[in-house]
Amino acid sequence: MADTMGHSATATRNTRLVVGFCLLAIAPQIFELIWSIGTILGWGAGRGPGTVVTSHLTALLAGAPSAIFGSFGGGTQKMSSEVLLALIYSYPLFVVAILTIFMTIRSAQDYVGGIVLMALALFALWAGSDLQGMRGFSFGAGTAPRMFGGLLVALGAGIALTGLLTEGPGMAHYAWRGPLFVMVSIVFFALAIRPLGVVVTAFASFMIAAMGTHETRWVEAMIVGACLTLGCALLFPYVLGLPMPMFPRFLVQ
Repeated sequence: MADTMGHSATATRNTRLVVGFCLLAIAPQIFELIWSIGTILGWGAGRGPGTVVTSHLTALLAGAPSAIFGSFGGGTQKMSSEVLLALIYSYPLFVVAILTIFMTIRSAQDYVGGIVLMALALFALWAGSDLQGMRGFSFGAGTAPRMFGGLLVALGAGIALTGLLTEGPGMAHYAWRGPLFVMVSIVFFALAIRPLGVVVTAFASFMIAAMGTHETRWVEAMIVGACLTLGCALLFPYVLGLPMPMFPRFLVQ
């Protein structure tokens, strides 16, 4: 009975890791989808959500498999950025997620940490895939990213292998609230700076970031936010000379 319960607990932990790795495999696509929502509100230019979903689904389900089978058949064709993302980043992580189902993980921290390092390296390899020197033996701007990306993949794989072979600690509790609200504030600043201006965007971004901890004192936070907003209003247009709008577009018009 104890063995059955232990096996069930291990299977549950592995299932959670598999789901997490699958989400990690499509994290860039999800981020682009969230970013594209801003185009509906007029926050920046780029592809709309429908186009983003269609292009990535086509790449994952059709473009990447046809590219793989085409390479076996000796055909060569120029691949889109979405297909390369699926081949270089998403598919390897999906393979890792499938293999995780059948593995006995002795050190979850090492295993997950190694996989995350591999994901960062694979994303870097995809991001620099159009640089000269990223293919073959030619040297160019992409030579260093290719070398460091390959080394980081190997290092991450070694750490993950350590998590399979040696006993170690399980997954520690992760304080997600702080990083989440900081990332939301950064994305909000990037999307809202043009339509809302420096004054509104800087203050709102600071207040969003302040929500990252339950220890925030809101009166003090508002005072500090107002001071930082004043500093940004003086720094960007006057000290640095950047042509950034100060106030919301609908007020200026």
